[in-house]
Amino acid sequence: MREKRILLVEDDENDMLLTLRSLKDSNIVNPIDVVRDGVEALDYLLGRGQYSDHQERDAPAVVLLDLKLPKLGGLEVLRHIRSEPRTKHLPVVILTSSSEEKDIINGYKLGANSYVRKPVEFEQFCSAVKQLGCYWVLLNQAPPIEGNCL
Repeated sequence: MREKRILLVEDDENDMLLTLRSLKDSNIVNPIDVVRDGVEALDYLLGRGQYSDHQERDAPAVVLLDLKLPKLGGLEVLRHIRSEPRTKHLPVVILTSSSEEKDIINGYKLGANSYVRKPVEFEQFCSAVKQLGCYWVLLNQAPPIEGNCL
């Protein structure tokens, strides 16, 4: 059985540190990989560039995806994830500060499994991340990875 990794795609340093702290405080001990922009997220998921040595076992159990990312926005990252046979069923949770209706609609149209708006208050944010981690890592049964690479 492969190790259940979490991929956090987040460019904001404070949000990244807060998410990591919230997962740790929730006793989520799974490995968490962090990438800082949309291009790096796709390289990680598709085994390109600095991630060309990734194996199928390195695939995350869930991707926590911000929308406002440098180089390539989160919705475009999601579009690419869903267009690739190896990643099209990968659970993706949009974790963003955007509450714009068009972002929510487009996120679901593109195949997001969940859309979570980052709460502004610290305790609410920690609670939301704890629930995400517990559900997607401990309870959810992810589909098998397709293809030979990742």
